[in-house]
Amino acid sequence: MIAAGDGKPMLSGIRVVDLSTVVFGPYATQILADFGAEVIKVEAPGGDGFRHAGRPAKSVGMGPAHIALNRNKKSVVLDLKQESERQRLRDLTATCDVFLHNVRTEAIDRLGFGYEAVRALKPDVIYVHCVGFGSNGPYAGLQAYDDVIQALTGTTSLLSRVDGDPRPRYLPSLIADKVAGLHAAYATMAAVIHRLRTGEGQFVEVPMFEAFANFMLKEHLAGLTFDPPVGDACYARQVDPYRQPFPTSDGHISIVPYRPGHAQRVIALLGDPEFAAQERFAGIEGSIRHMPELYTRIGELTATRTTEEVLAIMREAEMPAMPARDIAEVPGDPHLAQAGFFWHSEHPSEGQVLQMREPSRFSGWEMPEPAPAPLIGEHGEEFG
Repeated sequence: MIAAGDGKPMLSGIRVVDLSTVVFGPYATQILADFGAEVIKVEAPGGDGFRHAGRPAKSVGMGPAHIALNRNKKSVVLDLKQESERQRLRDLTATCDVFLHNVRTEAIDRLGFGYEAVRALKPDVIYVHCVGFGSNGPYAGLQAYDDVIQALTGTTSLLSRVDGDPRPRYLPSLIADKVAGLHAAYATMAAVIHRLRTGEGQFVEVPMFEAFANFMLKEHLAGLTFDPPVGDACYARQVDPYRQPFPTSDGHISIVPYRPGHAQRVIALLGDPEFAAQERFAGIEGSIRHMPELYTRIGELTATRTTEEVLAIMREAEMPAMPARDIAEVPGDPHLAQAGFFWHSEHPSEGQVLQMREPSRFSGWEMPEPAPAPLIGEHGEEFG
């Protein structure tokens, strides 16, 4: 339990009963757990199916995705088809501050853990329902996964706008799940603040479709912002096929000539000031109109130098630039190493594992080393 002015740091004292599975809900509760909340992960017999995702794994049910998403949590296995197990969950729910799940409404009501039933057990509960689609629209109750949400929000059309290949394609990331998880985390924290101010709990619905549409359309609503529209959807700079990492003699580099005149400056720095000085490139309109030519020339010039040579030139000129890495190289990044972003910890059953720290930094709180992701049902005895 948390009370205003109790002196506890961050979310310490908040108890979360978490029935969610896969990524959306578990990512939200992992954030809450990192900030100090006690998160009790209630799993069906056999555990959250996502325990088996992200292979290879050393042992069954302890896959890398589970280790990343469920640290700092406690695991309790309950078979909610059994009345005795439902009673255990009711007893646990009566002690919680937050009840979070991603079970469809009809199913959770049948189990006896809909909002009204849970509120009867804990009148000031913050009840967070992670859903695919909001309950106030025609898709309410339909199943949703990351791929479905990427398709429905038009995200699968973005690569086509860049490279001309008409096939819709997914971004290779569980980006909709993770974005929705962030929305669920901050919605939960907002509800906690509301309860501290008013003493009232509430029902919070976090729909993945709406959350991800909101996220993607911040820049990509573009010309459709106005009524009537004044142009197409999409922020043109983001779907410009020429705005890609530039080739070097030994790899690729990202250079961001973002401000007016910066593309011309990059070209001059790389050895062709005469091309950069052409009158047709002058002014903002000239730069925008001829940006494909400017990007093409930058790529021709970077291709004659190594990545480190280009990077040194850009750093000297204070021009934003970084090497384009393979994702497997990121754990070796020197900045992340010095910042302590990655660290090795000893998991009781899995041995040495690589963890990532909560990225935010606070002057009044330092994140302790997190507890390891739990084995299935590891903390069952602790909760009766």
